Amino acid sequence: MDAPVIYHLTTVEEWEDAQDKGSYEPPSFQREGFIHCSTEEQLEGVLQRNFQQHENLVKLVIDPARLTQRLQYDKDEEQQQEFPHIYGPLNIEAVTQIVFLDPITSEHEKIGKQ
Repeated sequence: MDAPVIYHLTTVEEWEDAQDKGSYEPPSFQREGFIHCSTEEQLEGVLQRNFQQHENLVKLVIDPARLTQRLQYDKDEEQQQEFPHIYGPLNIEAVTQIVFLDPITSEHEKIGKQ
């Protein structure tokens, strides 16, 4: 059975740069040594915690079977959940879909809850 897809949030600009380079490394990769990802169930929480005022966001849909780097689930003590992490640059071919997201603002949250 294939592993379920995982997700990564980034900006349109960072994704365009990755396409030029042939692989994707977010700024946090150099500091942490892995790329933060999430499952479908974790995605909304990640958006709310880390991307409140970001614009031009895209959600990368990643097929773990296509990854050329190691995928590992690591425990986040603060969230008490295991999150998927890619230990190396993300190869472009592993991304099966790019979803453009609306900017997240408090106004957007109110509209979404009506």
